[in-house]
Amino acid sequence: MGFWDDKKAMVTGGVGFIGSHAVEMLVDLGAKVTVADNLKNSTMKNLDRVKDEIRLVEADITDLEQAKMACSGQDVVLNLVARVGGIGFNLDHPGTMFRDNVLMSTTVLEAARQCGIERFLTVSSACVYPRHCTIPTPETEGFLEDPELTNFGYGWAKRVAEIQSRAYNMEFGMKIAIARPYNAYGPRDHFDPATSHVIPALIKRIFDGEDPLVVWGSGEQTRAFLYVKDFARGLIETVEKYPECDAVNIGTDEEVTIKDLVSLLLEVAGKDPDVVFDKSKPSGQPRRNCDTRKAREKVGFEAHYTLRDGLAETIDWYRQEFGF
Repeated sequence: MGFWDDKKAMVTGGVGFIGSHAVEMLVDLGAKVTVADNLKNSTMKNLDRVKDEIRLVEADITDLEQAKMACSGQDVVLNLVARVGGIGFNLDHPGTMFRDNVLMSTTVLEAARQCGIERFLTVSSACVYPRHCTIPTPETEGFLEDPELTNFGYGWAKRVAEIQSRAYNMEFGMKIAIARPYNAYGPRDHFDPATSHVIPALIKRIFDGEDPLVVWGSGEQTRAFLYVKDFARGLIETVEKYPECDAVNIGTDEEVTIKDLVSLLLEVAGKDPDVVFDKSKPSGQPRRNCDTRKAREKVGFEAHYTLRDGLAETIDWYRQEFGF
């Protein structure tokens, strides 16, 4: 039997972008999955493939009693719920991002403790890292200086989640895995340019026919984008294989400039607008890419998808979903 066979696994945020992919993988691995989500605000069709094989619980996981109801009777809790946004939203709402994310992580972890959960996944973020970190970035730099300004509130919230996880491990002996995933993209992402990250925002604007296509920043900033199926698999493998309260980067070694990303997106989409880089707008962190050695050594995780392959799948899904 594998680790997940007949394991009772509860996923918060399991109807969302990352969560729905993780839920599908857990079902395929043999787990008995419960999804806790505010179903009124979620896209239920994300779980169409497995809807008859999972248990859905409508819960506000910022409420301790509702979070305990969702955690009750479970073996593993994967806390994937988060408030996320793009550069502009994060810059304008650092307090909101900090408050909401700290509240969610604190409540779910305490609920899991009170319910005697044997294993827990804390999902942190590459946003914990400072602006001028070493590239590729080792996990040891996760608490140097402040997080990059465009991630200030969100990054500090994720740092708090990591510290709380360590504290709960020290006092209560909980087995907690801490994953620090990098920029995700893929099918079921959020495509509203006001709140979405760079890839889904660009895909929507490209297919909306924007010409010129205006991109924030110089285009020289770099990112390492992790396809959602690799992302979900990395989370699952981390909680299974390394519940040691020791943060692990979950990412890819394939680093790309935003300028090259735009070119690749246009090529895969078959579009050819003029492209303008607006240097008056923030670029975010100059470079972002992770040191993946610990993930390979402790978890056995490596990304399977190249950026081109992941973008092709994402754009194919977008065409089908939105009728292009």
